Amino acid sequence: MNKQQGFTLIELMIVVAIIGILAAVAIPAYQDYTVRARVTEGLSLASAGKTAVSEFFASQGDLPTSNDAAGMAAPGTISGNSVRSVGVGTDGTGTDGEIQVTFSGNPIDGATLVLRPRTSGGRVVWDCTQGDLANKYRPSSCRP
Repeated sequence: MNKQQGFTLIELMIVVAIIGILAAVAIPAYQDYTVRARVTEGLSLASAGKTAVSEFFASQGDLPTSNDAAGMAAPGTISGNSVRSVGVGTDGTGTDGEIQVTFSGNPIDGATLVLRPRTSGGRVVWDCTQGDLANKYRPSSCRP
């Protein structure tokens, strides 16, 4: 007698449904992951600014009000694949010494992450909970 081999249509449909469910969960999570990686680029570029602001504070006893005062290049020239600019200073909107990272590319185009310095006991402590970057894209240490 000839016995049929292979999968039934129902079994194949179940497998396709399971793969569809997994893809529906995995794709948005992966997209958020790639955006968070792009935000990390901004924090990496801002680290030079953090060092410059801290050195300025150590030597001057005050916080700089611009990239030039901190000894950095102009904000628009500090950029990357997903970062439009990294600026130091108030620009009339914040506190002296703050670093504003402005991102480019969807879905974070034009969003900002602000690193605000606080001086305590002769050192600079940074807070990165400011700015309009969505919380789901921020590193865990920068979520309010």
